[in-house]
Amino acid sequence: MKILRKIYDWVLHWAETPYGAPALFSLAFAEASFFPIPPDPLLIALVLGLRAKAFRFALICSGASVFGALLGYAIGYFTWWTPAGGFTSIAHFFYNNIPGFSESRFFLVKELYDQWNFWIIFTAGFTPLPYKVFTITGGAFNINLGMFIIASVISRSARFFLVAFLIWKYGESIKSFIDKYFNLLAILFTVLLIGGFLIIKYLL
Repeated sequence: MKILRKIYDWVLHWAETPYGAPALFSLAFAEASFFPIPPDPLLIALVLGLRAKAFRFALICSGASVFGALLGYAIGYFTWWTPAGGFTSIAHFFYNNIPGFSESRFFLVKELYDQWNFWIIFTAGFTPLPYKVFTITGGAFNINLGMFIIASVISRSARFFLVAFLIWKYGESIKSFIDKYFNLLAILFTVLLIGGFLIIKYLL
């Protein structure tokens, strides 16, 4: 945990430099495939420092995250399996060193993909679920790339533009609220959204 805290502080320090926007792009890109810290804290810090560019920062964050998701998909698609169908050394490296990865979780995500398709990608992209696990698993099991991209664009944009809007609108007063409750609210929103579509599908 101390290592993660040091990484977190290192991420935030970029908001105090002229390289905040490039750092945000790099962080959002890396987080979608292997980096343990989400880009939200840096996005919040940048918007607080320059609220006039709030939605530009959100766009940078969203676009970079989708490109990073494609990298994650490529890692799973091209490097995850040996010709005999076992895990490669790269897969084992992720299982042993990248937070959120394990063989049991990998196969659980496969089951979620089989059951939910678009919605599991959307949920992973919008909520605090480890998005990188879903992007790599999507590539490893060759899920539909078009659906993957659409769900990633919608969910990542919804998440980061919502954060940017709240900071742009309410400033410092909303920051502690986001820090404390955003994950819970994101999960609740996704449950309600998916629940609404299930009601439409099965009851109407």
